[in-house]
Amino acid sequence: MDKRRLTQIIATIVTNANVKGFFQGKIYRGNLKKACVPGLNCYSCPGALGSCPIGSLQAVLGSIKYNFSFYVLGFISLMGIIFGRFICGWLCPFGLLQDLLNKIPSPKIRVNPKVNHILKYFKYIFLVGFVIIMPLLLTNVVGMGDPYFCKYVCPAGTIEGGVPLVLMNEGLRSTIGWLFGWKVFLSIATIVFSILIYRPFCRYVCPLGAFYSLFNPISFYRLKVDENKCTNCKACSNKCKLDIEVYKKPNSLECIRCGECADVCPTKAIQKGFHL
Repeated sequence: MDKRRLTQIIATIVTNANVKGFFQGKIYRGNLKKACVPGLNCYSCPGALGSCPIGSLQAVLGSIKYNFSFYVLGFISLMGIIFGRFICGWLCPFGLLQDLLNKIPSPKIRVNPKVNHILKYFKYIFLVGFVIIMPLLLTNVVGMGDPYFCKYVCPAGTIEGGVPLVLMNEGLRSTIGWLFGWKVFLSIATIVFSILIYRPFCRYVCPLGAFYSLFNPISFYRLKVDENKCTNCKACSNKCKLDIEVYKKPNSLECIRCGECADVCPTKAIQKGFHL
């Protein structure tokens, strides 16, 4: 097992260490839930010890009429400044799930570059539209907004939280309706596409990845290409599962810092790590 996969597994276990929650069909509500975790991990997952940063951001924006918690925005901004999308590649539980699904033997789809170029902007639409604008503007009679991305889109919430809770909690099974069916459909589609395409949710949907991507060019953890060593052999680009021309754009907004490009570079021209 390589270092990245081991780190992903450890991060997922630590993030979801409330094992008894899966057997009781209940979520942890202790003090740790007041803190955000760095990766996408649903608040409602029975094992979750912390809160999802995207769910938390929607909550504070939806209640901005009464109060705004600068902690949430400050936390994810700090994570972005330090790590950028390293969190996506190494610490995110839902990223790990997609990685494992893509390991399932099947024909793989390499998305057409022109199509990929268009689709990659959708995650920013989800960030701006569902996470920021809708909770701010579409509020109820008391001025509170819903967590629209979590409620209508996020498959992580359904897979990690919704399905386990419904299976283990008889009372919840009697309350499910069309919305749960819609979310299950999106989750199944995400699973199928994750088998066929490398990390489709991260590439085209995830608003947290969209937020962290803005910090990729300036984060302390980033890639550097030594132009004196680089021969433009394109081994890095051929290896990259996200179709990034690493030797040209080592700190692309799409890069999740997996490090595979550096591992295959024949001249060791790509350096990965913290750079001031």
